Amino acid sequence: MFKKAEWPRKLRSQEWYGGTSRDVIYHRGWMKNQGYPHDLFDGRPVIGILNTWSDMTPCNGHLRELAEKVKAGIWEAGGFPMEVPVFSASENTFRPTAMMYRNLAALSIEETIRGQPMDGCVLMVGCDKTTPSLLMAAASVDLPSIVVTGGPMLNGYFRGERVGSGTHLWKFSEMVKAGEMTQEEFLEAEASMSRSSGTCNTMGTASTMASMAEALGMALSGNAAIPGVDSRRKVMAQLTGRRIVQMVKDDLKPSDIMTKQAFENAIRTNAAIGGSTNAVIHLLAMAGRVGIDLTLDDWDRCGRDVPTIVNLMPSGKYLMEEFFYAGGLPVVIKRLGEAGLLHKDALTVSGETMWDEVKDVVNWNEDVILPAEKALTQSGGIVVVRGNLAPKGAVLKPSAASPHLLTHRGRAVVFEDIDDYKAKINDDNLDIDETCVMVMKNCGPKGYPGMAEVGNMGLPPKVLKKGITDMVRISDARMSGTAYGTVVLHTSPEAAVGGPLAVIKNGDMIELDVPNRRLHVDISDEEMARRLAEWKPQHELPTSGYAFLHQQHVEGADTGADLDFLKGCRGSAVGKDSH
Repeated sequence: MFKKAEWPRKLRSQEWYGGTSRDVIYHRGWMKNQGYPHDLFDGRPVIGILNTWSDMTPCNGHLRELAEKVKAGIWEAGGFPMEVPVFSASENTFRPTAMMYRNLAALSIEETIRGQPMDGCVLMVGCDKTTPSLLMAAASVDLPSIVVTGGPMLNGYFRGERVGSGTHLWKFSEMVKAGEMTQEEFLEAEASMSRSSGTCNTMGTASTMASMAEALGMALSGNAAIPGVDSRRKVMAQLTGRRIVQMVKDDLKPSDIMTKQAFENAIRTNAAIGGSTNAVIHLLAMAGRVGIDLTLDDWDRCGRDVPTIVNLMPSGKYLMEEFFYAGGLPVVIKRLGEAGLLHKDALTVSGETMWDEVKDVVNWNEDVILPAEKALTQSGGIVVVRGNLAPKGAVLKPSAASPHLLTHRGRAVVFEDIDDYKAKINDDNLDIDETCVMVMKNCGPKGYPGMAEVGNMGLPPKVLKKGITDMVRISDARMSGTAYGTVVLHTSPEAAVGGPLAVIKNGDMIELDVPNRRLHVDISDEEMARRLAEWKPQHELPTSGYAFLHQQHVEGADTGADLDFLKGCRGSAVGKDSH
């Protein structure tokens, strides 16, 4: 059971601001050029507001305004707020992919916290990589920290139809290729996709990771689903500012909250909400930072028997706005508790247990948050499949897949990388039909590099024109949480390091057997060994900059794709003064 620290006591920030030495006057005196009165440096908690606002991160474009509410809460509670801009990686603007920079963001933010006089941190996040990167950093330093997200966008509408950000991008794009929608109509629909501030309004990766922060206990209950433009989002920000001050006084740290039980709660929550496959790679990385032994087996064990009860795109039909009105994530967590699928005594940033936070909530719309007997799928979660094609595992999201394809055997049509796919997929002479298995290589953590969201390969036009909307697709890439289909992802070891995926050939017969967790290519062990022995890397390697560091040190998707020298080693949060 968590034991609160004594208060008052000397805080970390007093290493910079407390006393009359030359070094202290140096630090404190410079801060006073902003007009801070002397008594603000009297030992009260200094709170770093780590803000991922950026004009080039549209999901987080409103966080400057939200930060003012966080500051108000900190002032009210007797703290001293300091807003700090930090690395902001946007999936919709960064190339080659924001995932390549998640670890760089985490590293830079970790040192931002460690090297400056913060006693606690408010992690202001939104776009999907900002949430794990700040949580990874906070876990590494282990100062009291709390998440507040920017919230999802309002619903989109086009010609009377709900439009889910991302989800309908993929849908409309395929309709254009199939001749069911004109390019002009597609452009008209564009304006309806993102009609307010906030993150994706589907259960994409941003909403998933907001839900994971709440399910882990690292955000106040109810934080995940409040729309970005709803006044209650501002209230949540202000309450978060108040709460972090008390967390510092109590010395309530990420290591007290992010336990193995908390991660198991998050995995089961991900299953219940139909969350993104990207949650797998982010939670594995976050667990590594806090020193928790979390594996792909935990994902399959904890999520296998959890029904998907949140009826949101891409798995269902509603959007985040309806989810909030129905009661949001607390209702889902309560359902898990009632089903015996929750560690009820897991601690949260509120200082209360997870169960105490949710036990009295009400479901206001049972078509949005479904009864278990009406679940989208009775066995939700993230499926982990293994076999001679993926010895270290690959993942698939059943709630977004086609049931008839979860057991399938088909001929491989192979693309060596994303460029090869783009060059061939629209060619009517491509030897492919709906029974085939599309295979793409060299898109993993080292291969792309960075593991881009290209795993949900669009189908060839000649198949789409038959009215076919799904095929089995396999790669070492990721896919957007807004996407859907029978897509096998994160195949490990990846092709770029000589995993079996690297030696799959056109015409190989591949078997996907989700019920038995199997992914197999029908060649002999001897043939597989011969191909692997003959394999040689196909791509040039970077020779300088962060790309070189990433290439040399990034681990596989099966362990979270973190940099190998950053896992499980929480360092001192106070350095030596150089003045």
